[in-house]
Amino acid sequence: MGSIGTCALLCVTSLAAASAVPTSSMTVETFETAAPERLSVQHAGIQRIGGNGVTEGTRALQIDFEPREESTVTLQAPQTWDWSGHGDVNLALDVTNLSKLSTQLYVVLIDERGASQSRATVIPAGTSQTVYAVLNGFVGTVDAGMRETPPAWQSVESKMSWRWGDKKFDLTRVKKIVLATQSLMAPRRLVVDNVRLRVNPPVDPFYLSGLVDEFGQNARLQYPTKIHSLQELQQAARTELAQLANSKGPAGRSRFGGWSEGPKRKATGYFRAEKVDGKWWLIDPEGYLHFSSALANVRMANLDTVTGYDFGSARVRHIDGEELTPEDSADIVPVKGDALNTRFLASPLRRQMFEWLPAYDDPLGEHYGYRRTFHMGPLEHGEIYSFYRANLERRYGESSPGSYMRTWRQVTIDRMRDWGFTSLGNWIDPMFYDNEKVPYFANGWIIGNYKTVSSGSDVWAPMPDPYDPEFVRRARLTIEQVAREVKGSPWCVGVFIDNEKSWGRLDSDRAHFAIALDALSRSAADSPAKARFVSILQARYPQVGALNDAWKTDFKSWEQFAATAKVQTITPAMKSDLSQLLFDFSDRYFRVVHDELAKAMPNHMYMGVRMAEWGMPEETIRAAKKYVDVMSFNNYREAMHPDTWGFLKNLDVPTIIGEFHIGSTADTGLYHPGLVHGTNQADRARIYQQYMETVIDNPAMVGAHWFQYIDDPVTGRAYDGENYNVGFVTNTDIPYPEMVEAAKRINYGIYERRHGK
Repeated sequence: MGSIGTCALLCVTSLAAASAVPTSSMTVETFETAAPERLSVQHAGIQRIGGNGVTEGTRALQIDFEPREESTVTLQAPQTWDWSGHGDVNLALDVTNLSKLSTQLYVVLIDERGASQSRATVIPAGTSQTVYAVLNGFVGTVDAGMRETPPAWQSVESKMSWRWGDKKFDLTRVKKIVLATQSLMAPRRLVVDNVRLRVNPPVDPFYLSGLVDEFGQNARLQYPTKIHSLQELQQAARTELAQLANSKGPAGRSRFGGWSEGPKRKATGYFRAEKVDGKWWLIDPEGYLHFSSALANVRMANLDTVTGYDFGSARVRHIDGEELTPEDSADIVPVKGDALNTRFLASPLRRQMFEWLPAYDDPLGEHYGYRRTFHMGPLEHGEIYSFYRANLERRYGESSPGSYMRTWRQVTIDRMRDWGFTSLGNWIDPMFYDNEKVPYFANGWIIGNYKTVSSGSDVWAPMPDPYDPEFVRRARLTIEQVAREVKGSPWCVGVFIDNEKSWGRLDSDRAHFAIALDALSRSAADSPAKARFVSILQARYPQVGALNDAWKTDFKSWEQFAATAKVQTITPAMKSDLSQLLFDFSDRYFRVVHDELAKAMPNHMYMGVRMAEWGMPEETIRAAKKYVDVMSFNNYREAMHPDTWGFLKNLDVPTIIGEFHIGSTADTGLYHPGLVHGTNQADRARIYQQYMETVIDNPAMVGAHWFQYIDDPVTGRAYDGENYNVGFVTNTDIPYPEMVEAAKRINYGIYERRHGK
């Protein structure tokens, strides 16, 4: 501990000397005399200390974060902080990590209305950093189509990465600063000091210009995987192809990636799930135990970026209401014919990010496309370009039309086998469906013009109204299309339908039951969900007066209730009723999907909806259990923490993680690490291995799928601006060696560890 502390103190001194100093700063908290009543903790210990980590005065705040799902320290304003009136500002704090492991620290600001902003950073083990968050002005609020933009001024300090929140946050009445960790598997000790508001230094007017080179890489930084020439890119491909040609992959694997040296169960010709000696397993078509370790999103869709151009022709934006593929899952759709003549510059901000874009008649011009809608960003629709696909053509060449894509397909299969992965995860390009080397999971989205309800926090889209006959029809069409693509193949493990739907958040009763409350506020004449809910409640309360007694309301009749029913206060009886309505809503959704899959794909497992950790109410989980063959969740944390996942023991169903990842900005050229941060590629690999071990060791789990195969574009993926280091390969198709080695360490011994040998 002594040597770490000495290093940390030296680092603080170094930072203080080297950092760009703003023209003025205003103290928020130095912890010299912090009143105890202004500090509150959850699963953390605090004390004021001197020595290591003190950067202002003689005292700092030492925080011991416990290894819990979430540990927090909250600093309350004396009344409220008014951070307005100072021009463009940033919030800064000095953080020293006295632990032996890196620590991802979340900094959440909450205003008097309850609106919040969340950011995160990673503090390497045994180091100190000044971290900061830009709060307002152009730099703090610009929508550049990137989840995180480059620093706007030169500094050795660390800019925190945006997570979520309201960018129009009320700086005049800031109430709280929350420091948090999530999903720690070992304690962490941080020292925090000198929380301050600073006027921003002069902004580099070109900080958003010339961000990426001709390969789509960071044009400003050097890092280990960066490619500097076409020759270097092609030589890297030749070297890897030779290595893959000599790889035998892990021993003891069945034809379908199962454990050929382990116990054998009944073979059915298709994948299924079974509990064996107290642990859930997948069983492959030949009867071997199978555990699904996989990479997800192995496809060209959603790897493109917005160029800043658009087209005046309305034809390019036409959407057929009967389409079955959502915009972010569609492959590149080129603009053709006379529509090309209507091209115009719609966002100079976006265009200036690129040092190079090809002409349309350039050989690499075929990697342009068009998106008719974006989820977020400076444009509603526009031209896109895929540097990754262009780099595949550069890397592998084109001996015949599209030959580089066929080479990429084979290289990807060879990588999966060499890296020891037992399957391909969700969102796999259908070009892999007939590969007969690596099993895969199929997927579908139920989109369409059906009725919807709102969860109050519709992350990706409003919730479908599953009682609407149009939803049932669209579910049928979607699943029939998946069935046509799969063609009854035994290599398909199962089918995921939809993803990360907003079932409800658990931070309050109103958020938990938002779907039911929103449906109740509608008219039963226009909302199938409302009509269903009225019938359920009438069966429980034949007289509206009985409902009023339980809910403390004053509806005059059931007809009035059916027209609209907005409620302000949730009574205990109402809470019980809302729980039943949410269960019925969830039950209807899963039953519709289950029944359509049973008709169209009776031999393939229903893998569920991949619930996000922010949207998994107990009612929805309980409903899903009735219909799915395998329960699925997306869990972006450092591990499967028992605080959150202990319920799986009692749930007792086979369960799979559909998405997780870890990223870094230190040695990648990307500006946002992703949802879980590592210090660098070695630390990223360490956390990946830790995560997988918690999955493998959990008796309920049958697999985990890393999201995703390929890094996001530096300038943000077109659909929603994500620009994360989440790939096993870069945008030039170069594997990260640390991640590959970590995958081999896990995958080559995955069956022995899972079985307990």
